[in-house]
This record gives sequence, C-alpha cells and structure tokens, in this order.
Amino acid sequence: MTYKRLTPCIFIDHGKAVKWFDDRTLITEDVIALAKQYSERGADELIVFDLSSSDEDHEEAIGLMKKINRVISIPMTAGGNIRRAEDVKKLLYAGAKRAMLNFSKQISISLIEEVSKRFGKQRIAVSLNDFDALFKQQHLIEEYSTEIVFMHRLDLNSVMNVTEVPCVVLTDTMEQSEILRILKSDGVKGVSGMFISSLDMDFNAFKNVCTDAGIQMTSFESMMDFSEFKLNENGLIPVIVQDYKTSEVLMMAYMNEDAFENTVKTGRMTYYSRSRKCLWVKGETSGHFQYVRSLSADCDRDTLLAKVEQVGAACHTGNRSCFYTTIVGTDYDVKSPLQIFESVYDTILDRRQNPKEGSYTNYLFDKGLDKILKKVGEEATEIVIAAKNPNPEEVKYEIADFLYHAMVLMVERGVTWEDITEELADR
Repeated sequence: MTYKRLTPCIFIDHGKAVKWFDDRTLITEDVIALAKQYSERGADELIVFDLSSSDEDHEEAIGLMKKINRVISIPMTAGGNIRRAEDVKKLLYAGAKRAMLNFSKQISISLIEEVSKRFGKQRIAVSLNDFDALFKQQHLIEEYSTEIVFMHRLDLNSVMNVTEVPCVVLTDTMEQSEILRILKSDGVKGVSGMFISSLDMDFNAFKNVCTDAGIQMTSFESMMDFSEFKLNENGLIPVIVQDYKTSEVLMMAYMNEDAFENTVKTGRMTYYSRSRKCLWVKGETSGHFQYVRSLSADCDRDTLLAKVEQVGAACHTGNRSCFYTTIVGTDYDVKSPLQIFESVYDTILDRRQNPKEGSYTNYLFDKGLDKILKKVGEEATEIVIAAKNPNPEEVKYEIADFLYHAMVLMVERGVTWEDITEELADR
C-alpha cells in the first residue's frame, strides 16, 4: 500500500508569502513563521516556490529558505527562477531535499541532465502543468528526476498511466471530496495546494479524515503494542531521550499508553506528567519540541529509547541536556570527534574573548580576517603537498593544522560546529 503525504506550499514574492502563482494576494509577511506553523501542525513535507524575477529577489528568497530549513522538521522541496546549475546548488545548500525544475520552461529541460548528474537524481524534482510536457519529456523526467509536482488540471489516471515517477498533486480546489479523490489515485504520493495550505489546517485531524476514507497516510507505525511493554507500578514506562545526530542524552521522562499513542501518531514526543497527572507534549509551551526519529525498546521491554530532533533546549533550566551536572569523573570523551572539535573551538573562542599574551590564536585575531584567510589557504595547500608524500603522518598533521585555522575562521565569522553539522546533515 502506498503511504500518502500532506504537503503545504508557500509562494514567496518579494520576501512575503502570497496566495498563488497568479494571485499575489498577501497571506503573511512572516514566511518563516508560516513554515514553522505547517511543520508543527503535522505536515509531512513542504514545497516552496520562489516567484522572483530578479537576481536580488532570488537571493532574498534563498535566504528565507535557509531560515525556513532551520525551523522545520520536515523535508523541503524548492523551486522557481532556476536559470543555471548554480541556482540548483543554492537551493540544495539552502536545505532543500530536492530542487524543482519547471518543465514549462526550456531552460529547465536543458538543465536537468547536468544537474541530475552533478547533484544526484534523488535531489531533482520536476514541476509540470500540462500532460503534453509529460508526454514529450517522459524520458528525461524518468531518467533524471525522482518526483513530479503536477499542477492538477487533467485526469490523474491518464498521467499515472504514462509514468511511474511518484507525483505530488498541486491543486487550487478547496473541496475536501476532491482532495480525497486525488489521494486515492494510484501513483499519487501526496497532495498540495490551497486546501492543504490553509492557515487553519490541522494536518493530524485531516489525516484521520483520510484514514477513515481508506487512505493510508504517512506516519510512524509501531511494531509493538503498548501492552507488550513491562510497566512500573503506576502503569508507566521510562523513556530515555537522545539527540539523533550527536547521541547526546537529553532527558528522561515517562509515558503511559495515551502518551505513547500520541507520540506515534503525531511524531512529537508526548509524555505523562506524574506530578500534574496529565499528558504533556514536549515544547507545547516553550516551543522546544522534540520530533521523533526512532523509538526502541530495551531487551527487557521495560525502558524506551527515543532518538529525536531537539528544537532548542531539552531542559527547563535552558540547558541543552538535563544531564549537565557532573558528580564523578568527567563526561569528556576523547574518542568523540565532535566533542574534541567543540573543545578546541571553545578554547579559540575563549582566546578571542579573553586575550592571552603570546597566544598565536590572539595574533591571528589581531591581524584580522585577511591574515586568517591567508593561513587557511596556506594550510590547504600544505595538505595537497603532504598527500603526495608516502608518509600518511604528514597528511594527518597538515589536516589537523588546517582544521585549527578553519576553526579560527569559524570563530571570526560567528559559525559554530552545530551550524556545520546541521548543514552536513541537511545535505
């Protein structure tokens, strides 16, 4: 059975969200807040269209996409004003899971092979607004893309008979019955458009409507029933919560059956408060939501491990983790690359904030950005030279030197390791 997705869309025009391609009625001036709202209310994906016509507006839209990517926990497909391969690169680097080429424009048809080979077929989607374009360019679409965003004007069954590429249908209909009909069509993986993008849309509630109509919606599906867990004397099971990217332990809480079911259904961590004797969705008041990446049971089935995407701090004190008080030993792990990078970074940052006489790091900061850039370039060249020599120790030494100078540059420009790891994870 094909799982279906609800995919709201945002049309960006001069930095603001407007209603439709040919209807520039203002929806909101805060595009970031709108994207965050869709994500938090249970949308499965997001499509962002850049309606700009100038390079200046295009760059502004890409900047907004970068900010959108930081506040949503769902995949983003983005397109609009693509005239060269570099535009596709910018969209992908802004955090888009796929860049979308408009096949009503010849330039997109000319570009698809190049960008597919350069960035990967899985990173390319195609938007179509008529059956004729699909029929004529079917070979290119199937060879160089993995998704079609189809402007709904024709009989969908005819479209699906032509290609097996999964299709997201973009429609301006506001009729619920029509949305359900679209979702029931074979080959359709999701639906987008005005109905789905309504400001008052409750995605989880509408998924229930779809399920009642016999449509299998995308969601987490538990492989175990709650009755299979071993509960404590209060009918609860403890949950250890871990950052899915860094493996940092964030907190521990409890679930009852309702909390477990709500977590699986919504994809947001929900717990049972023993003091208030009620359910609570993590982040409901603070905005520091935890989005589920996986749930696992231990060997005795009496403890759950949740790997999550944490927004903001997990602890009510404002700390990233509730486990910030070391009482014995040290929590520093010399085998953890990220911890080592962060430790060196923190030392460099401390040198900048608290200069130390004779410090080479302070010498670089005093000389300024041009000196730092010169050293980064020199160290990069040293890596190339070392790699030509037979002794791998030289490569190790030069890469370490380069990384140190790169971290000095990061501090100088206000870039953190969290920024870098998030960027890599998005790619």
